[in-house]
Amino acid sequence: MPPLLGRLTPRRRSATARSVLAGEAAAEAARKTSAQLEQEREEAAGAGPAEPEFPVVGDTRAAAFFDLDNTVMQGAAIFHFGRGLYKRKFFQRRELARFAWAQVWFRLAGVEDPEHMQEARDSALSIVKGHRVSELMSIGEEIYDEYMADRIWPGTRALAQAHLDAGQKVWLVTAAPVETATIIARRLGLTGALGTVAESVDGVYTGKLVGELLHGPAKAEAVRALAAAEGLDLARCAAYSDSHNDIPMLSLVGHPYAVNPDTKLRRYAKERDWRLRDYRTGRKAAKVGIPAAAGVGALAGGTAAALALHRRRR
Repeated sequence: MPPLLGRLTPRRRSATARSVLAGEAAAEAARKTSAQLEQEREEAAGAGPAEPEFPVVGDTRAAAFFDLDNTVMQGAAIFHFGRGLYKRKFFQRRELARFAWAQVWFRLAGVEDPEHMQEARDSALSIVKGHRVSELMSIGEEIYDEYMADRIWPGTRALAQAHLDAGQKVWLVTAAPVETATIIARRLGLTGALGTVAESVDGVYTGKLVGELLHGPAKAEAVRALAAAEGLDLARCAAYSDSHNDIPMLSLVGHPYAVNPDTKLRRYAKERDWRLRDYRTGRKAAKVGIPAAAGVGALAGGTAAALALHRRRR
């Protein structure tokens, strides 16, 4: 063997050995990675359906519809609004006590008695009758800062933001007054709000409703009408709520979510494999919704009857 070839041969063998070693190492790493990925897929499958693809970015025929009370906000928005109105002397302690009793009765009884509902609705409308819409809107902005801003569920807000980031519209759908819902939607950067409409003439509330409360099946009809006007495909839309009263709305879309669900909705959602999200902590007694504060603070729950019974629980 010529001297030069002899000197090169060990180097060739050494290079080949290194190549073999590199190839074997890569193959072993690939096997380990493959096994790890397979394990992760199995774990994901066992934990339930994964959701990395939802909401779909750029799907403008999809939108999201969020209930407000106990879904986006802790407690009833109208309860907090009522506290602000009482603070500003829109009604007297006697009315507040009556509203509070109606609220407590409804929460404990768990049924919607027509007589109680009618009384609560009439009381609520009497509060705003004769006031200008612009006045209530201005006060609503103040009340949001005082009582509502700190009660938004971060988890639900993140869900809404995910839809916005995907280029989709996000709407609040609530039995609360549309003025209150619109303020909250604007503050959260959402698209808009569907809410109960109180009649006004020349910018002044008449003490009557336009139609009825946006509650239960009415919410589903509002979503259906908006979807038609916006050219949305409801099968690609999502809806979020805490209440079994909103099952009609949740059943309307292809992606229903039960958020902080009440007992009936939780059971219904599990039976149908709907997605569940619960951002509450501590005792579930908070779900009852009766104010914990004593004295006037507790009585302030009556405004939730004045408007929460009147608007949400019809």
